[in-house]
Amino acid sequence: MDISAAILLLAATVAFAAPLIFAALGELISEKTGVINIELDGMMLAGAFCGVWAALDSGSLTIGFIGAALGGVLVALAHGLLCFVFRAEQVVSGVVLNILVLGLTTFGIGPIFGADLGRAAPTLQPISLPYLSDLPIVGRALFSQTPTVYLAFLLVPAAWWLINRTTFGLALQAVGEAPAAGLSMGIKVRRLRWFALIACGALAGIGGSQLTLAGLGTFTQNVTAGRGFIALAAVIFGGWRPFGTLLAVLLFTLVEAIQVRAQALGIHLPYQFLVMAPYVVTILALAVFVGRSRPPRALGTND
Repeated sequence: MDISAAILLLAATVAFAAPLIFAALGELISEKTGVINIELDGMMLAGAFCGVWAALDSGSLTIGFIGAALGGVLVALAHGLLCFVFRAEQVVSGVVLNILVLGLTTFGIGPIFGADLGRAAPTLQPISLPYLSDLPIVGRALFSQTPTVYLAFLLVPAAWWLINRTTFGLALQAVGEAPAAGLSMGIKVRRLRWFALIACGALAGIGGSQLTLAGLGTFTQNVTAGRGFIALAAVIFGGWRPFGTLLAVLLFTLVEAIQVRAQALGIHLPYQFLVMAPYVVTILALAVFVGRSRPPRALGTND
């Protein structure tokens, strides 16, 4: 593999990581409070749909990303309503919401985008960081990305600091480990879980819009293609730690980048095998490492 191919592979790996980082960090915060979101892919899908809708109607990328965050939050609110109010089992609620969002967004393509199918929404353009983008090899790959890619990577240390170095983060962890003990200490357990769930929805929605507003400029059926499940797996594979989650995301997106650039890399395998490669790696990673890390003790409970 020559240098130019390696640069393009690294650049693709970093770009593909951004949607997963947003969703995975949101899921990490949520799971720290004991709330699991199987509907993470539905949150991303709603964000991708609402982001394009808002951007097309307003002509503004900023409004588009706000709409994307609100789309993810709507799915989060539905999950919270089902689980915290009606006491539904969290995994069952997540599965139902994934199916519902997929159906609604597929149906909505015609009524919402029917007149605009030939018109693309405004999309983010790469920004080259001064001096850094001139570095040999890594400069073009790492520092000539869209602003949301930089934001996604900056959120990783920010999430680590929030979770491990703030009173608020310690309260989040306490809620996920022992909610009854948290209540006895005066922690508002339900309020913190709602906060974490809404934050997850907003981040996942932005992650979904990264697929559309930073690339395609349009919405297509099931544009997330199961990336929410990969983000969910990255949280588990990363041991419920921000930097571990980032490394897991980069592993999965490296495989995706290899699949996309297979022909340029001289890889000659049937297309079907290349397409399923990221999902196979995800399954293998979970099978090998899922028993080696411990989730929050109250994960999946509504109490």
